[in-house]
Amino acid sequence: MLNLRTCAAKLRPLTASQTVKTISQHRPAAPRTFQQIRCYSAPVAAEPFLSGTSSNYVEEMYYAWLENPKSVHKSWDIFFRNANAGAAPGTAYQSPPPLSTSLSTLSQAQFLVQAQPNVDKLVEDHLAVQSLIRAYQIRGHHVAQLDPLGILDADLDSSLPADIITSTDKLGEGFESSYYNEVAALSFYGLDESDLDKVFHLPTTTFIGGNESALPLREIIRRLEMAYCQHIGVEFMFINDLEQCQWIRQKFETPGIMQFTNEEKRTLLARLVRSTRFEEFLHRKWSSEKRFGLEGCEVLIPALKTIIDKSSEKGVDYVIMGMPHRGRLNVLANVIRKELEQIFCQFDSKLEAADEGSGDVKYHLGMYHRRINRVTDRNITLSLVANPSHLEAADPVVQGKTKAEQFYCGDTEGKKVMSILLHGDAAFAGQGIVYETFHLSDLPSYTTHGTVHVVVNNQIGFTTDPRMARSSPYPTDVARVVNAPIFHVNADDPEAVVYVCNVAAEWRSTFHKDVVVDLVCYRRNGHNEMDEPMFTQPLMYKQIRKQKPVLQKYAELLISQGVVNQPEYEEEIAKYDKICEEAHARSKDEKILHIKHWLDSPWPGFFTLDGQPRSMTCPSTGLNEEDLTHIGQVASSVPVEDFTIHGGLSRILKTRGEMVKNRTVDWALAEYMAFGSLLKEGIHIRLSGQDVERGTFSHRHHVLHDQNVDKRTCIPMNHLWPNQAPYTVCNSSLSEYGVLGFELGFAMASPNALVLWEAQFGDFHNTAQCIIDQFICPGQAKWVRQNGIVLLLPHGMEGMVRGPPAHGHPGVPAAQQQTSSPGERRCCQKPAEHSGRLIIFTPKSLLRHPEARSSFDDMLPGTSSTEVPVCPRAPLRDEG
Repeated sequence: MLNLRTCAAKLRPLTASQTVKTISQHRPAAPRTFQQIRCYSAPVAAEPFLSGTSSNYVEEMYYAWLENPKSVHKSWDIFFRNANAGAAPGTAYQSPPPLSTSLSTLSQAQFLVQAQPNVDKLVEDHLAVQSLIRAYQIRGHHVAQLDPLGILDADLDSSLPADIITSTDKLGEGFESSYYNEVAALSFYGLDESDLDKVFHLPTTTFIGGNESALPLREIIRRLEMAYCQHIGVEFMFINDLEQCQWIRQKFETPGIMQFTNEEKRTLLARLVRSTRFEEFLHRKWSSEKRFGLEGCEVLIPALKTIIDKSSEKGVDYVIMGMPHRGRLNVLANVIRKELEQIFCQFDSKLEAADEGSGDVKYHLGMYHRRINRVTDRNITLSLVANPSHLEAADPVVQGKTKAEQFYCGDTEGKKVMSILLHGDAAFAGQGIVYETFHLSDLPSYTTHGTVHVVVNNQIGFTTDPRMARSSPYPTDVARVVNAPIFHVNADDPEAVVYVCNVAAEWRSTFHKDVVVDLVCYRRNGHNEMDEPMFTQPLMYKQIRKQKPVLQKYAELLISQGVVNQPEYEEEIAKYDKICEEAHARSKDEKILHIKHWLDSPWPGFFTLDGQPRSMTCPSTGLNEEDLTHIGQVASSVPVEDFTIHGGLSRILKTRGEMVKNRTVDWALAEYMAFGSLLKEGIHIRLSGQDVERGTFSHRHHVLHDQNVDKRTCIPMNHLWPNQAPYTVCNSSLSEYGVLGFELGFAMASPNALVLWEAQFGDFHNTAQCIIDQFICPGQAKWVRQNGIVLLLPHGMEGMVRGPPAHGHPGVPAAQQQTSSPGERRCCQKPAEHSGRLIIFTPKSLLRHPEARSSFDDMLPGTSSTEVPVCPRAPLRDEG
């Protein structure tokens, strides 16, 4: 058992020649435990306790002594010191002196120790190496070669971290600069060049050793550079979960882990061919048309397909995507697999619009498609949500739609349905809706159990340099607020991109948390094909003009490796070009643009094949008195045993019960009855917003809280009927823009649900106005998008003479006008309807005024009316 001889020998570093000999020996795979790294110079018999089963104990003592020599018995301290100093066989061990031994005798017994060099240096060097490894894990991404152009720094900082030892010539200032940085960094840790060939034990927080538990410092630095300072920069050390950090370390530090088979390389090349040739085809046919092409980040298509393939392999069968306009046509064609002729026909200026809507520009449209994933041979449904020019506005919409699809299929852990969000670098850093969406990611009623975010990092906005576009080092720093790992990758290294995307999909599947892939690329053309970028970025675009396309680079690499040959490569190009030409010929037969062919959320069974509602009739909405009474009784009780509610709430429920006995209802009880009747019919209801569970004005109380048991709650409305639909009522984060977008997305998924968002005050929808302006009002016309979202805007119309002027809500009439068809007039006392959407204004005074009451008789069958009775104006007072 050779490892029994190791503990003493491990104390003294090896020479360079010994190191090479040791690490070259082949070892079978084994756990990362204490292993032999050199031969002990003394026979085992010379130290008799280094035999038998005592080796584990000796090993533990040695590790304890390395960390703190005072933590072990003095005899062990003496032994380890002597062995480290090269004591002759049999002399390293000194028997403990008897208790009667004088101090002078003890001093003689320890003569060897006193003569040895200071062992503290050895311990300090090991700690320094551990600190060095941690420095690479924390800051290695600052040294990584991420910019394909080689002229910019993705982190906006060209300096090298002082605690990183690297031979990478990041600044291009020659060998002397790199050498100086290496020497300076070594001295930072108290090391020098002579330590580079010394062997150091590796901590458990790194996987660079593979099967080796110790390596020379020079090899440690080399492997750290390979893991963290090449074309991938990994930001993850801010994550406060050890298991997650270890998982990421293993994925990037393990030697040789990023390997691809020849078949995988050929698949990657074929996907790059499709991505690149699609853009070139559009450029040849419509050179003067805007298309917001993907040139400069063609690797996005293989990246997305890799995420989808890996997620499908892990069990996902529905992927919902959102993205800005850059590359959208390419994604529609090569990821969603929209028919090419449907894309090409939209470039025809003579194409007539169909009757169902005015339509939108081609690079804003969405898509819904179900197909077979060829890699996994499993069905996959892909949905790309349509969005306006507001680049990040679709983020919460995608999340809401994803949550709805998970809800309706019972996917409580996000194993079947997931979302992918694409972003631009400038918008990701600059748009507040990104932050709002991230902060919904782990809330119980809003989580989608992990989203893969892909940033197409052009390193430029429209014309704005990154230094003028953000204050943070990276555009992705907003993701750090939710402990999402961030993988930066050079987009001109396709294999690095594909590997990172595989890891991102595995992360999402393993931990069900958000992850960010930052594709550091460039934009070969201007903001659009008609724009001239040389006006504002002349040096950058001079370099871009000389930049070899990624397809050409990768093809040359694979040809040099013998993976493919030139004829095979050219055949792949010709095959896809033929597909495009044939689709272009068919596209000329398309005369009418049918927007319904681009639906991102079809409602099957709700509309006919022509896109018309199957029925325009509305049945009576009255309820029989038995149901009204039952709902009222549940609303005025606590349907759970041993549940203690607040004394003030007991009085409120008692008042409700008396109203039921008197056959009258106020606003809050009427809402309860309306919801309850829908739940009985199997209609799911979701009410979301700030403080909606209790109600901002303490009127609703749909969630009861046990006064004696923390986190124990009761929702009486879920106890109405045995087979009722579920009622979801959830307080939201203090967000309007993000939450309204989320609920809009949720309402897109199904017509058989009532989804409501309530503003805390009526005018608080101001900060969600983008969702109203860009999705709710024009969605039907632009995208034939059906939606049943209901907005509740309380405290809007009753005057508020002595209150803040803003709370008088001058925006209410404007909101009604927006949601009404042209030429229509609607009274402010009626709900405003358009395309299934409602905006209901609930004056706060109606919640309390004694005359704001209705009778059961008004709710019985045959008595329902579309007219809303006008309440007498309440006494004007400042209600805050």
